[in-house]
Amino acid sequence: MFRTVLVPLLLFGALCCELADAQKKKETLLSEKVTQMMEWASKRSVIRINGDKFRRFVKAPPRNYSVVIMFTALQPQRQCGVCRQADEEFQVLANSWRYSSAFTNRVFFASVDFDEGSDVFQMLNMNSAPTFLHFPAKGKPRRSDTYELQVRGFAAEQLARWVADRTDVQIRVIRPPNYAGPLLLGFLLAVIGGLAYLRRHNLEFLFNKNVWAFSALCFVLIMTSGQMWNHIRGPPYAHKNPSTGQISYIHGSSQAQFVAETHIILLFNAAVTMGIVLLCEAATSDLDIGKRKIMCIAGIGLVMLFFSWLLSIFRAKYHGYPYSFLMS
Repeated sequence: MFRTVLVPLLLFGALCCELADAQKKKETLLSEKVTQMMEWASKRSVIRINGDKFRRFVKAPPRNYSVVIMFTALQPQRQCGVCRQADEEFQVLANSWRYSSAFTNRVFFASVDFDEGSDVFQMLNMNSAPTFLHFPAKGKPRRSDTYELQVRGFAAEQLARWVADRTDVQIRVIRPPNYAGPLLLGFLLAVIGGLAYLRRHNLEFLFNKNVWAFSALCFVLIMTSGQMWNHIRGPPYAHKNPSTGQISYIHGSSQAQFVAETHIILLFNAAVTMGIVLLCEAATSDLDIGKRKIMCIAGIGLVMLFFSWLLSIFRAKYHGYPYSFLMS
């Protein structure tokens, strides 16, 4: 009877010891991983990860911290200008978190370069860069853990909102001081002040309606082309397909745009405006009839050609739009 009771007790005790030992090893391993990640983060706000580090510190359990990783291709031979721009914004975000008073080991920022971790790209079936992924402390990444770069842009502020949504960690983005804007404004004011001083005895140009009309027109063209959207969202200048190498200057969605796209729209709107101005001048000027005919033909040509291009861009972004003019 004694043996019958003793054997199960010994087995149960051995099992408990084994479980306790396994738990202790798990806690020791987790502590070592966190310590190593903190050590790397103290040296670089964005930890550089290769295949081995990714499998050990991101994929393999145990892990009680989240990792936000930027998959990129920064080597010159990759010719990824967007990657460099996105990397700068990612560095701003990571530095804002690393040097904030709220910094903890809950979230780490890392990057995987294609030339240093191509096996990671293959493991995740990833064929484009830059791409931002969040690896949560528990469970596998969901669809919402992939950042919508084409929709939201890669500005550090937008990335911070996404990180807060995925991790509940609020990051106040602090950018290094940029004196280019104030210096440019000061230079512009100095030029205007210098011109006003040189012509202080003849300030009629300040009352010239054409000068003010041209200035107002430039401001309107800049605003209607989407420059403010670029300033808020921080989209890439263009997109290069990593598979074909083809560069796209027009975004295929109505929910986003490239910087190059706004420049194209600005030039097209300016050309249409120039055509309208030529038509107005042809109808109201005192020039001879031959020059007025040339102005009229040039104005009609500009309006028709560039309005057709604008409409074709609109059709490309708003799929299913039925109308076109001159070209589809």
